Amino acid sequence: MDQYGYKNGLRDGLPIGLGYLSVSFGFAIWAVKQGLPGWFLILLSGTNLTSAGQVAGVTIITAAGMLTEMALTQLVINLRYALMSITLTQKLDSGFSTWKRLIASFFVTDEIFAVASTRERLVSFPYMMGLGTLPWIGWTLGTALGFFAGALLPPAFSAALGIAIYGMFIAILVPGAMGDRGVVMAICISIIAGLILRYVPLFSFLSEGFIIIISALIGAIITAAVRPIPEKGEVTDP
Repeated sequence: MDQYGYKNGLRDGLPIGLGYLSVSFGFAIWAVKQGLPGWFLILLSGTNLTSAGQVAGVTIITAAGMLTEMALTQLVINLRYALMSITLTQKLDSGFSTWKRLIASFFVTDEIFAVASTRERLVSFPYMMGLGTLPWIGWTLGTALGFFAGALLPPAFSAALGIAIYGMFIAILVPGAMGDRGVVMAICISIIAGLILRYVPLFSFLSEGFIIIISALIGAIITAAVRPIPEKGEVTDP
């Protein structure tokens, strides 16, 4: 039996899909409060498999931001997926043609990359499709359910559920921060830079999207200069 067939991909992707279902549910409730229509949110989730990118995108849309602002924000937030995809090419078997690589790249997220990159053997195209199917369904279905829930539930209950999206970001950041002081430094610097850009009158001309871009770059650049990633064989403080 093929250990890396479509059914095995579905099995490995099931926990990811369940997680995405709950997260996208909270995202949709939060987005409904921003005044966006349900069909747009479902279309957005069905064509984009990136939680942070969608939250940032909705923020820019509701603030009537510029297209250049949207493009730069998505580039900064989602650039890691390009790096993950490049790394993942070393785990693909010979059955991956160019168009199959393009299809598989749509499903590359942090969790899917983590699962695929840790397989013992090269993974097949059917396995990658199975691995990505349930997370995509979970993300899109959760958005649809969240939209209807946000429209039908009492405002107080919807507001309580709307904080789930922020809980997701905390859940993403905390594990990495606990094991690496560099991550903590980057987070703290970005937060401080964001607060300065947001509340100091001198920078009042900056929109929310550009604040996200600039503060993230400041945090990354300063951390890279102060705590560079060590070369192989070097030891650094955790």
